[in-house]
Amino acid sequence: MATASATGIPGVKAVLAVSSGKGGVGKSTVAANLACALAQKGLRVGLIDADIYGPNLPTMMGVTDEAVIESLPERGEMLKPPIAHGVKVISMGMLVPEDQPMVWRGPMLHSTVQQFLYRVTWGELDVLLVDMPPGTGDIQLSLAQLVPLTGAILVTTPQEVSVQDVRKAYRMFEQVRVPVVGFVENMSFFVCDGCDKQHFLFGKDGGEKLSRKFGVPVLARLPLVPSVRQGGDEGRPAVVGDPHGVVAQGIRELAEKVMTRLNQPSLGMPEIQLQF
Repeated sequence: MATASATGIPGVKAVLAVSSGKGGVGKSTVAANLACALAQKGLRVGLIDADIYGPNLPTMMGVTDEAVIESLPERGEMLKPPIAHGVKVISMGMLVPEDQPMVWRGPMLHSTVQQFLYRVTWGELDVLLVDMPPGTGDIQLSLAQLVPLTGAILVTTPQEVSVQDVRKAYRMFEQVRVPVVGFVENMSFFVCDGCDKQHFLFGKDGGEKLSRKFGVPVLARLPLVPSVRQGGDEGRPAVVGDPHGVVAQGIRELAEKVMTRLNQPSLGMPEIQLQF
């Protein structure tokens, strides 16, 4: 049987939240790709879709199987997560019909997050990523209360309205004493066909502004690339579907930086000694 760990989840070494201040910034895309990139590097990875109202990870990860309930002698009924691209995945999208809305209040959300953390047969994992809903609401607070988070990665676009909301998200994690590993600036620029010129459609240097304000690094700047959207719709994240593309390269570098920072207890995170 898996042994207890610093995270409180048997067998799980580290729990990282992938969060944002607002929706539409590509947070789930970053979470799915980062999970796949870490798995490609040999880590044992799990991925929780904590966006209960809009569970998109089954589509983005190409999961068509439902989560199976299995009965374990020592733990009772547990959910067995499907595996996609080497990543164990759990989502409300696997448990309810595709078009069914989740009209739930806070206590039901809290209970669901608790089930996803402790009533899933995660087994031995190096990293459990949690794709958060946007904002600073019930699920963010529930996660911080239910599990000792190793850290959080905050995703933003360069535009000011996104940066404003990410500042609030940073302060929220600061209040609940969760260290922010770094920022990911998504949709940083667009390169049109044939001109090789960077077009800053959503402004410029939003991630750098956050980095200067909070003293936390920008871990990646990812361009706006149509193939990333296509891969997400088809269940093949960029690191799988377009492994030689610029976004896949950026995500792999992000994965390396995340692994390195997780092994630096001086940054306020527990030393978990990932092997890579």
